[in-house]
Amino acid sequence: MPGTFNEKFIVIPRYLPVPSRRRAGTPIQKVRFLVAHDTGNPGSTAANNIQFYINTAKTVEPAKTASAHLFVDDKEILECVPALTASAEKAFHVLKKVTKDNELYGINANDGAIGVEYCYGGAINADKAYEKFVWTLAKLCFVYNLNPAKDIVGHFFLDPARKTDPVTGLARSRRTYEQLLRDVAAEFETCTGNAPAGPTTTAQTGSVTVTVKLNLRKAPNTRAAIVQVVPAGTVLQFTATIPDGEPVNNNPLWYQDTHGNYFWSGGVK
Repeated sequence: MPGTFNEKFIVIPRYLPVPSRRRAGTPIQKVRFLVAHDTGNPGSTAANNIQFYINTAKTVEPAKTASAHLFVDDKEILECVPALTASAEKAFHVLKKVTKDNELYGINANDGAIGVEYCYGGAINADKAYEKFVWTLAKLCFVYNLNPAKDIVGHFFLDPARKTDPVTGLARSRRTYEQLLRDVAAEFETCTGNAPAGPTTTAQTGSVTVTVKLNLRKAPNTRAAIVQVVPAGTVLQFTATIPDGEPVNNNPLWYQDTHGNYFWSGGVK
């Protein structure tokens, strides 16, 4: 991405052994999105987590293999699989058999996403850790020409049956996932001087009928908070169309209703 980015913090490389079960050394051909994680281990620092990965890199059971690119706490931003300090390599941070990543971005997260782990709890200063976490996500968006409004997703959203991160870690730090997304977009603008491109809204009025139970959301994407769930058969009035909202089943068209909420066009006729 052209331009400059405010280098408020330093990213320190502390690489895992390669080749190993936690780091294969396989390049990512193109970074498509970011996955926000938390460690799930309150009080464990970035250095603690990476040292555990290093100690078990060659001995971890294949079925339990996991890794991430970066760990962030209040003191350090450490990179154990290259993403910012060298050309991006694949890490094993999302269960391969989940399909939501493919639906949203057209690729498996381990093949096309950078995983960033938020460290929290214990003696970790939540405000300082959160500041670094937000900056790291914004920095990655800058480096890989990603839109922070669209190209960041929480692990819980990809694997809701098993995972709650980073919601759990953020809650321990008095923040929400929705706030994280807003703060990353704001940090991106602050550090680049450019606001991320938002969805296009075209004024248009009309009405549609809901064909299946449908979520009304605060923004034209499935990560936005649900305002209301409406049943099939409901007639909804709309005041605008959004042709470049989040694609769902490769359909990016959303509507905005008379209350300023959004719904996906695939659930109406």
